[in-house]
Amino acid sequence: MPLFSELGLAAPILKAVQEAGYETPSPIQAKSIAPLLEGRDLLGQAQTGTGKTAAFALPLLSRINPKAKSPQMLVLAPTRELAIQVEDEFRSMTKGLGMSSAVFIGGTNIRKDISQLRRDQQVIIGTPGRLLDLVDRRILDMKKFNTLVLDEFDRMLDMGFVHDVKRIIAEMKNRNHTMLFSATLDKKQQSLIDNILTDPAIVKVSTGAMTSDHINQEVIRLSPDVNKLNYLIDMLQGEEFEKVLIFDEAKHRVNRLCDKLKKAKFKADCIHGNKTQNARQNALEKFKKGNIQILVATDVAARGIDVSDVTHVINYV
Repeated sequence: MPLFSELGLAAPILKAVQEAGYETPSPIQAKSIAPLLEGRDLLGQAQTGTGKTAAFALPLLSRINPKAKSPQMLVLAPTRELAIQVEDEFRSMTKGLGMSSAVFIGGTNIRKDISQLRRDQQVIIGTPGRLLDLVDRRILDMKKFNTLVLDEFDRMLDMGFVHDVKRIIAEMKNRNHTMLFSATLDKKQQSLIDNILTDPAIVKVSTGAMTSDHINQEVIRLSPDVNKLNYLIDMLQGEEFEKVLIFDEAKHRVNRLCDKLKKAKFKADCIHGNKTQNARQNALEKFKKGNIQILVATDVAARGIDVSDVTHVINYV
């Protein structure tokens, strides 16, 4: 595996990477940086947690002109949490470099977004719905961007954003550099991908091992006379259940399960689409920091979230 110093990154970006203590790139970074520095479109297949944000951010930031304060790069993410996560990484990589980024997501005060857009940002990160709202208000001009990143593309399509994505792409009249990252690639998506990318470099990496090498998976079937909630509570009291993510099917079910776990004296919180953005972010931060043991979520709300040290993931269906 090459070192970051051998990948041709701009000196200020390389310095920022080294100051952060990174020397060896992950596989997705090692394979993506060179073609992106050359200006090629790229199709990357990699799971969350493999370092793909840095895989596109480092080479693209190396190509940004810090003296030109106008928008240059647009990053589309399917969920609010993922957009915030990406923007946090951009900020950490550009500290002290005179580059600016901003994130625009639903569930926040749009007046603040409008005020923020009056100050030119070189990198814009956001969810499709909020970005199109800003376009419709004539606050955001997609023609200013030349670079587009589609992050977690499969999730974007699963969540019904295909028409929003197509419209954003159509608005980007001066787009000349595009990259698309997806955890899975479906043959049904191929014609759409072909219309988005031009002669792309194709990078496919795994996390380094098969899922079964790292994760024990178990299906628990309960007989009709067993109370499912009581069974879950008994299980969660085991010492090994230190940091648990529980998925339930609907928002009202998530709320109900979270309330019952709290009554059972567990430190728990929940996230779903009806929660305010502040509430969702606070719950996620508490979970990341270990201030709560259990986070209950709908699948859609938790998509793309990268949280380390999760000991158990439970599908409560």
